[in-house]
Amino acid sequence: MDGRRRNPYELTEDTPVYVISVAAQLSGLHPQTLRQYDRLGLVSPDRTAGRGRRYSARDIELLRQVQQLSQDEGINLAGIKRIIELENQVAALQSRLAEMQAALDGAAAAMRQREAAVHASYRRDLVPYQEVQQTSALVVWRPKRQQSSD
Repeated sequence: MDGRRRNPYELTEDTPVYVISVAAQLSGLHPQTLRQYDRLGLVSPDRTAGRGRRYSARDIELLRQVQQLSQDEGINLAGIKRIIELENQVAALQSRLAEMQAALDGAAAAMRQREAAVHASYRRDLVPYQEVQQTSALVVWRPKRQQSSD
């Protein structure tokens, strides 16, 4: 979620609204197939207080994807389950990466601000030190002898 308060009546693709018969119709599958996919953990819809299944638009899309992988690609249900798990892991990692990138960008911006504040605090009457070239000249210093007043 992005931090803004959502309207509690707003429907999103994750809102569980479809009963199993409607979800079956929308996905082109038999209700018994949806029950089987739920038992296998392929597509797990939300449940009502009475334990009835409620599918979201995202669930319907996932049902279609499972059907396509099974029918068109010839992948068995165990393989499809593994594919879904891996896709979920990738999505979670991408989300975490985006969070970390945002945190890194924020830290870098804060560092630039602190650096700019330090530079702004420099005294303007100071000049940068320039290194003097080394020479091979030798200078000997001899203190003056004090003259005695005897």
